[in-house]
Amino acid sequence: MNELFNIPVINYEGPESKNPLAFKYYDKDRVIGGKTMAEHLRFSMCYWHTLCADGTDMFGIGTIDKSFGGADPLEIYKQKVYAGFEMMHKLGIEYFCFHDRDIAPEGESLSDFQKNLDIIVPIIKEQMEKYGIKLLWGTANCFSRARYMHGAATSPYADAFAYAAAQVKKAIDITIELGGTGYVFWGGREGYETLLNTKMGFEIDNYARLLKMAVAYARSKGFTGDFFIEPKPKEPTKHQYDFDAATVLGFLHKYDLLRDFKLNIEANHATLAGHTFEHELRICRDNGILGSVDANQGDNHLGWDTDQFPTNVYDTTYAMYEIVKAGGFTNGGLNFDAKTRRGSNTIEDIFLAHIAGMDAFALGLINAYKLIEDGRIEEFVENRYASYNSGIGLDIVNGTATLESLSDYALSLSDDVKPESGRQEYLESVVNSVIFS
Repeated sequence: MNELFNIPVINYEGPESKNPLAFKYYDKDRVIGGKTMAEHLRFSMCYWHTLCADGTDMFGIGTIDKSFGGADPLEIYKQKVYAGFEMMHKLGIEYFCFHDRDIAPEGESLSDFQKNLDIIVPIIKEQMEKYGIKLLWGTANCFSRARYMHGAATSPYADAFAYAAAQVKKAIDITIELGGTGYVFWGGREGYETLLNTKMGFEIDNYARLLKMAVAYARSKGFTGDFFIEPKPKEPTKHQYDFDAATVLGFLHKYDLLRDFKLNIEANHATLAGHTFEHELRICRDNGILGSVDANQGDNHLGWDTDQFPTNVYDTTYAMYEIVKAGGFTNGGLNFDAKTRRGSNTIEDIFLAHIAGMDAFALGLINAYKLIEDGRIEEFVENRYASYNSGIGLDIVNGTATLESLSDYALSLSDDVKPESGRQEYLESVVNSVIFS
């Protein structure tokens, strides 16, 4: 079919280029640390924002038409497939992610919805083969419709749980059919508003029950990839059960799910939880549970998930530092869970936004390796904890110290303990000097 967009293939032209439709820093074939940029970053297009979000917000209707020339609902979703794969091809994005509701119209019933999915999925598969594009992960939207107003897996109504299970089963089937190596659970309404009407422990138990059912089903169908949970605080439920990385880690430990699950970290969710992006990534790195990343940023002046394209190079630098130190991605990648602003309402804006995000993470990758190769930060951290390499510190680490032995040691100290400076400002200046050198 003919191209839908009068946009050229986006190429790398270097930092001096003034061409808005060109990469300034993302050179996919550039080798850093033994891998190409494309291999490190594993960029993914999100289906929901890129192909479905039309600029609607709580105060106004949409500002961009994303029917892509389709007339009836099924034709519109077919056109979304062609539009999405043309965009990915021209941007050099090798992966995509989807919710079930993103890719096909729901129809009048669950049966209708599944029939529509069965029409659209072969078209997606055809386009994947045509362009050599792969599925990063799939998921089910179990939060938008009124049936999930009190949750899906955590709903007090068993019929809602069953409906969610049916959606998850079908979304897993599609993920397997399209060769995806990840499946995500985002508990969009898995939480509560008030304890006055909530059996919190029972709801969390039920959430774990659905996850175990999903793992058992997917493994029985030959799925060998990772399952991801995406932590999300506050929004839309006041008390989310998947509040942050540490909360989810405790949940996975309690229900013996760590063999199958890793985390999908979103930058904007981290800030809503009162953390930094790199904090959530460090929790994953330290516990071996980094799976994938939703690459976006929020607005610190707003208390909700604005899903902006990532352009803050400090954020991308600290994020890529953690990702590189964690060993990089296996089945995950950097998914642009981001949408253009309501006023950026042209197709060209969608391309420009992805270029900006890809360049920002390319810079982050370059800077992360510069910081690692510079070595001053790592050296400082190692020296700061050097007292645990010998003497009483080593006894603590080895587990040979007791309260009695530590008390005796403390009594033998000739003076009060005098910790050394943490030199935060110096280290921040090192980051600046390395980034801008």
